[in-house]
Amino acid sequence: MKIKNAIILGAGFGKRMRPITNKIPKPLVKINEVSLLENSIKFLTNLGFKHIVINVHYLHKEISNFIKKKNFLPKIEIVIERKKILNTGGGILNASKKFKKNSFLVLNPDTLWGKNYKKDFKNLENEYFKSKKSTMLLVKKIKSFDRSFKGDFNINFKKIILREKKNSYIFTGAQILNKNIFKNMRTAPFPINIVWDKLIKKEQLTGVISKQKFFHINTYKIYKKLRKKTIY
Repeated sequence: MKIKNAIILGAGFGKRMRPITNKIPKPLVKINEVSLLENSIKFLTNLGFKHIVINVHYLHKEISNFIKKKNFLPKIEIVIERKKILNTGGGILNASKKFKKNSFLVLNPDTLWGKNYKKDFKNLENEYFKSKKSTMLLVKKIKSFDRSFKGDFNINFKKIILREKKNSYIFTGAQILNKNIFKNMRTAPFPINIVWDKLIKKEQLTGVISKQKFFHINTYKIYKKLRKKTIY
């Protein structure tokens, strides 16, 4: 991929994953003996990313120690949110300061990313540069292993993201953003939804649809069902 910088979100408390996250942070939860974080790092490495920033807060020492013990190929930096968690938006804004270039990928490690997503990520990047707008990867609700997910967005024929009363698409956890969307915003706790809603109003958020089956580790119940799953 042309974009070489990525953020992996790793600061959350993983409350819905308790009791397993009482002692380990959610990114270090293992699926088929491989942690969600390691799987995400290897996935990004295979796509050609050279600089990965991981924002951390809850049990951050465990994640830092994990990275130190591994010999991952890309440059990996840990950004610790020490005093308080910055939520998704504040966390992304803060972590993106580590990059010299404006364009970067943001990845949620809770999704089971595999080689089958490689084409989707190329399409994601192509749409980002073609539209010159922030771009996210979506999947139809019917593709989700967890059927409890409600739709997050809709998308029109121009690939513009919409929010409506009934939404048919789920956000997969992958998006390409530009630092400019955080212009005049300070580093403080806020959800990325605030930024998304502003972009949607201006028709500045586009989407790419994945046809992959969507596996996302969001609750302990789902974890128990998928903990032995092979990631392709």
